[in-house]
Amino acid sequence: MSTLILAAQAAQGGGGMGGMLIMMVVIFAIMWFFMIRPQQKKQKKIREFQNSLQEGSKVVTGGGIYGTVKRLDAATNTVDVEIARGVVISVDKSYVFADVSQQQPNA
Repeated sequence: MSTLILAAQAAQGGGGMGGMLIMMVVIFAIMWFFMIRPQQKKQKKIREFQNSLQEGSKVVTGGGIYGTVKRLDAATNTVDVEIARGVVISVDKSYVFADVSQQQPNA
């Protein structure tokens, strides 16, 4: 009788690894759908915005500086942003993240 119980326990122990593997795959899939995929979509949207920048666009830089695009330099991948009247700073294009005109609610 005890041999039968030991055989049953051994059979269940071998199946536990398969169940553990399936559970790990399910957890990874859930993480991918809820964390990784939305982040990839957000990064794609930011990249599309950065590639569609034009002079006169209102932007926010990575440092939180609001301004207007005055000049784009494709050779050095920089953007000249006017942050106050007559004050122009040069920023790397990859640090320009948001279009201010799309963020403000219509009042």
